[in-house]
Amino acid sequence: MFDSIHVQIGIALAVLIVSFMFIKGDEPERIAGGAYVLITLAGLFLPEDTARSGPLWGRMALDSVQLVVFLGLAWHSRRTWLIWASAFQSLIVTGHILVLADLRPPSNAFAAMNNIANYGVLVAMAVGAFWAWQERRAAGLE
Repeated sequence: MFDSIHVQIGIALAVLIVSFMFIKGDEPERIAGGAYVLITLAGLFLPEDTARSGPLWGRMALDSVQLVVFLGLAWHSRRTWLIWASAFQSLIVTGHILVLADLRPPSNAFAAMNNIANYGVLVAMAVGAFWAWQERRAAGLE
């Protein structure tokens, strides 16, 4: 899993962003960051089945749960970053649905779309934590 430098950089970036969310974010940021960490850790325990070209059921379920968490948080809070994170996460789930529908997107395109959308989720989470921190500072709470 951690065999290439771009994966290591992505994991380091995710750790930094989620740490920032826990330190400077409010409750929605902390819940989203915790869900992101738990789902990522759960994904590490899934078996990697690279020989099959069919759907990755476990990864699809985890990505769908993360989408539901983002949508639930967006429903109950007024954070705009959750809409962006939900949109990027829905791209990931849509990629799984394309594979499930047997439309057979090229595996490189599917992986690239997943990676770019995951970076989009990370950027949305970082921006959301930053905005929450700045709002607290402007209100004099920090």
